Amino acid sequence: MPMEQPRPSPSTAISGRCRVVIVGGGFGGLEAAHHLAGAPVSITLVDRRNHHLFQPLLYQVATASLATSEIAWPIRHLFRARPDVTTLFATVTGIDTTAHRVLLEDGDVLPYDTLILATGARHAYFGHDEWEPFAPGLKTLEDATTLRRRILVAFERAERETDPQRRAALLTFVIIGGGPTGVELAGTIAELARDTLPADFRNIDTQQARVVLIEAGSRVLAGFADDLSAYAQRSLESLGVEVMLGHPVTACTADGVLYGGTRLDAKTLIWAAGVRASPAAEWLNASADRAGRVAVNPDLTVPGHPEIFAIGDTVTVAGPDGHPVPGIAPAAKQQGRYVADIIKARLRGIDNVSAPFRYVHAGSLAQIGKRLAVIDFGRIKLRGTLAWWIWGIAHIYFLIGLRNRLSVALSWLWIHARNQRSARLITQGSSKVAK
Repeated sequence: MPMEQPRPSPSTAISGRCRVVIVGGGFGGLEAAHHLAGAPVSITLVDRRNHHLFQPLLYQVATASLATSEIAWPIRHLFRARPDVTTLFATVTGIDTTAHRVLLEDGDVLPYDTLILATGARHAYFGHDEWEPFAPGLKTLEDATTLRRRILVAFERAERETDPQRRAALLTFVIIGGGPTGVELAGTIAELARDTLPADFRNIDTQQARVVLIEAGSRVLAGFADDLSAYAQRSLESLGVEVMLGHPVTACTADGVLYGGTRLDAKTLIWAAGVRASPAAEWLNASADRAGRVAVNPDLTVPGHPEIFAIGDTVTVAGPDGHPVPGIAPAAKQQGRYVADIIKARLRGIDNVSAPFRYVHAGSLAQIGKRLAVIDFGRIKLRGTLAWWIWGIAHIYFLIGLRNRLSVALSWLWIHARNQRSARLITQGSSKVAK
């Protein structure tokens, strides 16, 4: 009996046009697709989710400040006016580099002339994947709603708990990792407990909740200047956050965490300590670094495959200072534009198209609380309320659509003025959380 052959996936490829397949609808993939507008290409954008996510504000969904619809948009809707773009909701399982085909989970294939891999990253537990059920990370909308549920249910269960030790564990929130995500989560959870929830409960004082930020390194926000890092730590501590530095976590369980030889009972653990790239390097049988990121050429092509580009969190490439380009949204967007320019130049018959990719760092931003932030623009460094306003304006500017910008701005204004967070809904099987 002959072996069943992969099925070609339905396509609206325009005859005579270069077939560009983009895997991933994040910042890099969308930027490449947008920048290829008007080029003689037929684009197929495939993602295992149907939405583009504004990840920098994902923690605000997890902490009940914003609703999911305020930071995510259907990919199909974003390209509704682009007949050259076909959006497919599918999961990629591999790449046939010889036949130039993307392999999909259901057996379909996508033929390509040029391939752009913008597949992002996932959580990394440094060889302890068994910790994930107890300390979920924050990369997707599903992660955010899971964390929101765990945080809110912990307060609800504490309200009913009569045993002081168990109640204390329910009111202890541990964030593992002192990068921007960890700092933002810690500060916002502390404000949620201190400012938003006290009047809602009768049997517990939510202001007595413990928020513990554990960082294996010597300071929080290690990518920022030393003085901004120190300011962030002082600001967190003024909010009541307990900052534990120089203590790597050695165990995570359903009952708590072990770090530096110390056992801490806690029912809510959040992982913000590390990431690992998607399996793109495995699909390509390509060289990768310890985090699984593909080692690409200076023009972001995969070695030995000039027709394949990889961008964003999928890759490791050196910046102007010799250090790897950071896995942040501005870098992915710059790479998406750069790759689109190369493709357009090739279509004009220009092979040696440009200088190597050069990342331009626009600055680092992190919110500490509803009125505090730090910004590092290199020579210019800001902190406090002014930095918070700039942080907010920058994030609102990069949201998609006027409605979302207005909605987020009004939500933040309400939080700023009234200490109220409107997205405090417990959904998706809360009875199974934090027992």
